[in-house]
Amino acid sequence: MLSYLADLEEWFGPFRLFRYITLRSVLAAGTALIFGFVLAPWLLRKLRAFNVSQILREASEVGDLASLHAGKKDTPTMGGLLIFASIMVSTLLWARPNIYVLVALFVYTALTTIGFVDDYYKITRKSSGGLSSRAKLFWQAVVTFAVLAVLMLNGQTSLLMSELWVPFVKEPLIQSMPIWFLAIFLFLVLAGSSNAINLTDGIDGLAIGCTVSVALVYGIMAYAAGHILISDYLFISNVPGSGELAVICAATVGASLAFLWYNAYPAEVFMGDTGSLALGGLIGIIAFMIHQPITLIIVGGIFVMEALSVIIQVVSYKTRRKRVFRMSPIHHHFELKGWAEAKVVIRFWILSLIFAISGLATLKLR
Repeated sequence: MLSYLADLEEWFGPFRLFRYITLRSVLAAGTALIFGFVLAPWLLRKLRAFNVSQILREASEVGDLASLHAGKKDTPTMGGLLIFASIMVSTLLWARPNIYVLVALFVYTALTTIGFVDDYYKITRKSSGGLSSRAKLFWQAVVTFAVLAVLMLNGQTSLLMSELWVPFVKEPLIQSMPIWFLAIFLFLVLAGSSNAINLTDGIDGLAIGCTVSVALVYGIMAYAAGHILISDYLFISNVPGSGELAVICAATVGASLAFLWYNAYPAEVFMGDTGSLALGGLIGIIAFMIHQPITLIIVGGIFVMEALSVIIQVVSYKTRRKRVFRMSPIHHHFELKGWAEAKVVIRFWILSLIFAISGLATLKLR
């Protein structure tokens, strides 16, 4: 909204600065950060007043982990609402609306709603089980098909979004993906990233800290994809208008830092599925629209590790009746090995930063 001040530069010359995505991205990060700090105390009071508390699993389900996490009982959840409000307010203020911005905000809002319903069921039923996995996948599929319809029916994006780009290659691997393949691919990107961050959100500050590094890198990638000179220089896909997604990524960084202030160990609030499902989907759709979905495997390496640890554990137990890890996702494995929770988080943050920088380097290695 405030980006349109640039159109009034003839009345006040400095307004022209609002044309620059870089400036608006910085302002978006700052706005989301400040808004998050202002909103957080009020929201925490409301969550406590309504007894919106995290439902922990019993010792019969998680064994020794129950005693390690006993102190987390009665900690408010649904903190994802803080992140959602901060990102939305900041984005609406500083991003110029176009199809990419609107699609990203639609996905984020839709998945926030799904996560909210999941958390609501857990709280009202006093159970760690909310929406079933099938229900979550069904609604994620609905979101996927809605997004695909919008992108394919728009003349500006239909041809661009059907291209498949991969790291280290200067040209599209597939120039025009069949619609059935595109639907499956987009669903895997959205559902995969959404559920991977959801799995990572198991200990204080872990998921949101890793989200900061991933969102920061994708902000840089979005800016590069939307800038014709930079994209040509790097031999990456030029997606006109996608640079505005850098503003959303910057807002995500600011909102995440504000939330991390309260989610750092010992956490005063958890994001819940309200936050984790939505953040994963937001990053996933941005990665897809700027033609960097495969790179997400590298940039979001921690999230991939967490998801793979669950898959490996399940497959191993079903086929061999043996567990590879003491518990999955893998951060719980290290907890049960005796690592302090804060040490697990900081070490995973370090790895996340390394993965993020490695993914960013793929822009040049072509």
